[in-house]
Amino acid sequence: MTAPAHLPYGGIPTFARAPLVEPQGDWHADVAALGIPFDIALGFRPGARFAPRALREASLRSVPPLTGLDGVTRLAGVTFADAGDVILPSLEPELARDRITEAARLVRARCRLPVFLGGDHSVSFPLLRAFEDMEALHVVQLDAHLDFTDTRNDTRFSNSSPFRRACEVLPNLVHITTIGLRGLRFDPEAVAAARARGHTLIPMTEVQANLQGVLDRLPTGQNVYISVDADAFDPAVLPGTSSPEPDGLTYTQAMGLLAATARQNTVVGLDLVELAPNLDPSGRSELLSARLLMETLCEVFA
Repeated sequence: MTAPAHLPYGGIPTFARAPLVEPQGDWHADVAALGIPFDIALGFRPGARFAPRALREASLRSVPPLTGLDGVTRLAGVTFADAGDVILPSLEPELARDRITEAARLVRARCRLPVFLGGDHSVSFPLLRAFEDMEALHVVQLDAHLDFTDTRNDTRFSNSSPFRRACEVLPNLVHITTIGLRGLRFDPEAVAAARARGHTLIPMTEVQANLQGVLDRLPTGQNVYISVDADAFDPAVLPGTSSPEPDGLTYTQAMGLLAATARQNTVVGLDLVELAPNLDPSGRSELLSARLLMETLCEVFA
């Protein structure tokens, strides 16, 4: 017998209790999860390698279909699959990036919306390479940091550089909107390079002062890849992340941004990165993150 779906502490934890499949297998689904347990490109505290497993366990609290207080049932009829984790070499980052891209391409070919469970933010670069065939790709990035640095400590492929590298190799990546920027340490060259390319940089102070104004600056009618860095949140809300920054997003603000993005655009990919469950013994960081993913899916498939 398998564990009933309403028991989140029983059974084998796949994402939202989806069937476990192989990326290259004979399957098709509306939503497919792919784990990337990789965190050797961090500049501070490790632990994001443990996030895919933690997110799967936390997702068992929100197994679709989901009926809310309003009586509306969400994600009814939406099919899910869990493509497992990319098999990554321990200390071969270039090979790891190639495997991530290959697995993401396989999953993309078999589902309407891939959900990528990171991993540090460096994995967004090889994930975005899997979207090289898509016309006019936009990124909406929730993040305390710009992640557009050219090099850090002589490293070009750190978690500070995924979008810089993606822009270099993907001519179809036409625009990035980054929301929630804050902190005392910014690379002036990276800021200038992002602005020169025409990217939209929205500091946290602007979100706090005029959320509707920020919503009005989101893309409309585009193919959008959403990248959520756990440090976009205020650490009082989500402490389990490598490089927390005070005064970040609330859950309500983040969901407002993601819901508007989903309603106004075609969401083609979604990643959640930089979650380090080992840094939050309460477990609320992964619970909030899994809820965010499921609620975003509710908006995409509304």
